[in-house]
Amino acid sequence: MRSLFRSRAATPVSTVEPVPTVFPRIQGADIAAVFAGKRMAGDFYDSIRVSPERVLFGLLDLAGRREENRSVLITAQEIFRNSGAELFSRSDINESNAMTELSLKINRGLIDSCKGVRSCPAFIGCYHEIFGTLCYTNAGHTPGLLRDSRGIAEISSTGLPLGLFSHATGDAPTIGLEKGAALVLVSRGVIECDGQHGKSTEEFGLNRVKPFLQTAPSTTANELCTSILNSVSEFTAGCPMHDDRTALALIRQS
Repeated sequence: MRSLFRSRAATPVSTVEPVPTVFPRIQGADIAAVFAGKRMAGDFYDSIRVSPERVLFGLLDLAGRREENRSVLITAQEIFRNSGAELFSRSDINESNAMTELSLKINRGLIDSCKGVRSCPAFIGCYHEIFGTLCYTNAGHTPGLLRDSRGIAEISSTGLPLGLFSHATGDAPTIGLEKGAALVLVSRGVIECDGQHGKSTEEFGLNRVKPFLQTAPSTTANELCTSILNSVSEFTAGCPMHDDRTALALIRQS
């Protein structure tokens, strides 16, 4: 049966789509993202190597339909890649300050491109492959889930969604990832989809991702994302999608 899921470098359907993402190889870790079916809304992910020891990644969820979002997402990607490489390239930077500055640049770029306000929840992280640390900002995005030997912890919002206020800022803390730890991000389309078993209208919710993540074997990031989206598809009994469903995972392997 033909797979519903696409991962890593997906073929763009239009010349005005953002550049397809090819995730960088990370020493001692693995990163991937998977989306279900055809993109129809504002989910967007990207990742680039910004220095010999740092990899930058992000998952954005821009409000609106895909046909009206493409040019805005291209702008966001250009800022993410160009400013991200500039801000995180030096070995002696303050990662928290760099993350705050990058968020401000993307925020202002979104407002300028939209010629007004449009909500864009975003999770942006910078992984340091030598230290195994993650500096991140969660701008009103669905909480990230971090699984390690202590269990599963939510990485909650540290600020407002991007695209709303020109000078809005958020915190950019740093956490350590132990060997075997896994960070999972899912878009709103995963959390808010309704179940159809017994005609239920209950949402999938973040609480259904948590036990799945806790019991999932230590596989690759790609397999982990695909397994999560497969469980969502089973929950909805294959009903038509009305929003993008995207999962992104970072696993520290050593």
